[in-house]
Amino acid sequence: MRLSLIARLASTALAAILVAACLSVDGDGPLVPLTVDGGEPGPTATLAAEEAIGAREHPRILDAFGGIYEDPELETRLVAMLRQVIAASDEPGRVYRLTLLDSASVNAFALPGGYLYVTRGLLALANDEAEVAAVVAHEIGHVTRRHAIAREQEVRTAALIDRVLTDVLSDPSAAQMAVLANGVSLAQFSQNQELEADELGVRTIGRAGYDPYAAARFLETMARFSALDALPGNDGVPSFLSSHPSTPARIEAAVRLARQFGAPGIGETERDRYLAAIDGMVFGEPTDEGVVRGRRFLHPSLGIAFEAPPGFRLDNTPQAVLGAHEDGRALRFDGVELRRGQSLEEYLQSGWIDGLDAGSIAINTTNGLRVATANAAAGGWVFKVAVIVVQDRVYRFIFANNSRTDTFTQAAASVVASFRQMTADERNGIEPLRIELVTVARGDSVSSLARRMESGGDAEALFRIINALGPGDRLRAGDKVKVVVE
Repeated sequence: MRLSLIARLASTALAAILVAACLSVDGDGPLVPLTVDGGEPGPTATLAAEEAIGAREHPRILDAFGGIYEDPELETRLVAMLRQVIAASDEPGRVYRLTLLDSASVNAFALPGGYLYVTRGLLALANDEAEVAAVVAHEIGHVTRRHAIAREQEVRTAALIDRVLTDVLSDPSAAQMAVLANGVSLAQFSQNQELEADELGVRTIGRAGYDPYAAARFLETMARFSALDALPGNDGVPSFLSSHPSTPARIEAAVRLARQFGAPGIGETERDRYLAAIDGMVFGEPTDEGVVRGRRFLHPSLGIAFEAPPGFRLDNTPQAVLGAHEDGRALRFDGVELRRGQSLEEYLQSGWIDGLDAGSIAINTTNGLRVATANAAAGGWVFKVAVIVVQDRVYRFIFANNSRTDTFTQAAASVVASFRQMTADERNGIEPLRIELVTVARGDSVSSLARRMESGGDAEALFRIINALGPGDRLRAGDKVKVVVE
C-alpha cells in the first residue's frame, strides 16, 4: 500500500481501548448476566426484529472497543441507576442491556433491542450519578424512538437517491450539488434525532428524581474535554455535516428543558457514592497498546520508546502514534513487518512514500540500532522519513512541515535519536493510569493537586475539567476530587 502522507498525518481521531461486565435489566425482573441472547426478545415481531439486530451487532461492538471493563462495585451502582431511569422512561417494561466498555474514548451509544453502551472514558468525566443517568436516558430515548431503525432506512434511501441523481442528471455539477443537498438533509435528520433524545433524556431523569440540569453540565464538560484533547490544528468535520447539533445549542436546550422541573438545585446528584464507585478506575489507554507519558511514548509489549520535542502533543491511536505542534509541525509513528532479506534502503524505495528523494537516503545507527533516513516532498509539504529495524520489524517515523527549516530538521533528528529499546525493569514497571479520589486538605489548591497528576498534557486544565471546575472556581477543604495517577 502507498502511504498518503498528508491524509495520514492529518488524521487525528483519538481512540484507545480496554473494557467490563455486560448486564441485563428489565423494568421488573432480576439482574441477570448477559451473553448475547440474554433477556426476552419482546412480545411483538417488531421488537423481536430489533432484538435480533442488537444481538447480531453486540459482539462486533465488543471487538471494536476491546471488550468489557470489569468492576463489580461500579457495575452494581450502574445497575441501580439504570433501574431508576427505566422506571421513569416512556417504555418501562422494556429489557435493556448495559455494557461498560473498557475504552478511553468518551462515548455512549445504543443498538436496537435495548443494547446500551458507555465507555469508562465517559464515566471518568462524569462527576455524579445524575450526569451518567442523563447519558443513559438519552440513549434510551434513541431506543424508544427507534432512531437506529429509522436511520438505517434513511441511509438506504439516500444511497438510492444519490445513485439515481448521478445516473439521470446529465450535468455532473448539478448532480454533485443535488447529492450534497441530500447529504445535508440526512445530517439534519440525525441532528433532529439527537435533539429529540436530549429532550427525552432530560425529562426522564427529571421524572426519575435526578437533577435535570445534569445533562447540560455533562455536555459542557464533554465540550471542554474535547477542546483540550484535540491535537493542534484538528478542527473536526464541517459543522453542517456533523451528526450532532452544536454543543452550545444543545446545552441551551437542555437548560431550558430542565427549568420545566424547577430552579437549579432540585433533584438528586448522588455525587459521593458515584465518585466512590469510580475510585481506582483505569483512565486512558491500556498499557499493552503503548502509553503516552508527557512527551514520551512507551510500548512495554514491543519494548520500544521515544520522546517528542518540547511543545509536541502525542496521541496514541490504534493505527499510529500521531504528534502535532502548534506551529504546524507533525509526526507519525508506526511499525510494520520487514520482508526477509530486505534492506532498509530497499524498503524506503519500495513505493510506500510519495515524493521520495532517493539521493537523500542516509544510513546511521541510534542506540545500537540501524536507521535509514530520507527526505520527501508532496502536495506542498516537506517530509523527513526515518525507518529503524528491531529484529523482524521496521518502525517508521514521518515528520511533516510546510518548509524544511532548521527547527524542523533538528526536531526530527532528536526524536530519531531518542528511539531505544526498553529494559526489562522499565517494561515491567509501566502501570495504567487510574482515577484516585482525594479529599481536599487545608492549603490544597488546583495547582498543587494538579501537580500530582500524570496527564500527558496540561495537568491543571485536565484537573479542572474532570472535576467540573470553572476557571475561577476554588477548592474547599473537605471536598472530594479526582486526580489521575499511575
